Amino acid sequence: MHINQSHRFCIAPMMEWTDRHCRMFHRLLSRRARLYTEMVTAQAAIRGDREKLLGFNPAEHPVALQLGGSEPALLAEAARIGADFGYDEINLNVGCPSDRVQSGKFGACLMLEPELVADCVAAMRAKASVPVTVKCRIGVDDQDPQVALRTMIAQCKAAGATIFVVHARKALLQGLSPKDNRTVPPLDYDLVYAVKRENPELTIVLNGGVADLDTAEECLQHVDGVMLGRAAYQSPALLAEVDARLYGEAPREVDAAVEAFVEYVARKRQEGVPLNAMTRHILGVFHGRHGARQFRRYLSENATRHEAGVEVLREAIARVGAQALETETATA
Repeated sequence: MHINQSHRFCIAPMMEWTDRHCRMFHRLLSRRARLYTEMVTAQAAIRGDREKLLGFNPAEHPVALQLGGSEPALLAEAARIGADFGYDEINLNVGCPSDRVQSGKFGACLMLEPELVADCVAAMRAKASVPVTVKCRIGVDDQDPQVALRTMIAQCKAAGATIFVVHARKALLQGLSPKDNRTVPPLDYDLVYAVKRENPELTIVLNGGVADLDTAEECLQHVDGVMLGRAAYQSPALLAEVDARLYGEAPREVDAAVEAFVEYVARKRQEGVPLNAMTRHILGVFHGRHGARQFRRYLSENATRHEAGVEVLREAIARVGAQALETETATA
């Protein structure tokens, strides 16, 4: 089986979660994880405040920009802008099921229009100097996933895409909230594995329900990569094991990563970034350690104050015991 190491471990794009501060913290925990931005609409990338929407720290590499849209010309221009900004990859969102996304005719509803998605991919590839990838579901609503996923991949493959992230669930566009769409429709890993076997030359990344590194290692027997979302965000300490377990490199130390993030926070506070905008992403880092609850509580109660500075973060950390993480299974 062809295995492409570039996407072996990815952290999912998550709206209102994976902003630049979150990504910076995750990078401190893993050198190798591939990071993704929150979804940015093509219109916003073209007409909005680009530094605010697209800016990132060079230390984040490898990092991908996820775009949302359904108009090939706009997506192509947005992809060019993203590539010029320095992103390592431009990812097209064909998986988000929210009402707002549907009303804009992009996200998961595009599973119903694979030819249009292929046109978007072709247009983006013509303008972007970096790989254009697709993140999709296995189908929506009444579609047969066995047909819908294969059709989407075949069309986009013909348009030149070689890297696909597949959330191994259907999206139900009516009647389920975006939150429920991440958990309620059943997972079908076997379909994704089959698509990889049928397309050995493609890079296939599995997303959905991967809650820990044990599961990730099992999945990696069948596909090129795994993408974690909520587990990586809610229990970020697991990221410190990624480099060692999945790449055979030296493990990272959680406490060292936290200390490096404290230094980052201190610099950003001097630039006027509110403390809570950064510390909200690390509330789960000490999960399972003595004092973790006090850490979370202290930050939650004090980091939102307008004048709160890095000393609040240091005071919260001081409440955490030094002993190693207790053995436990990370939950999604």
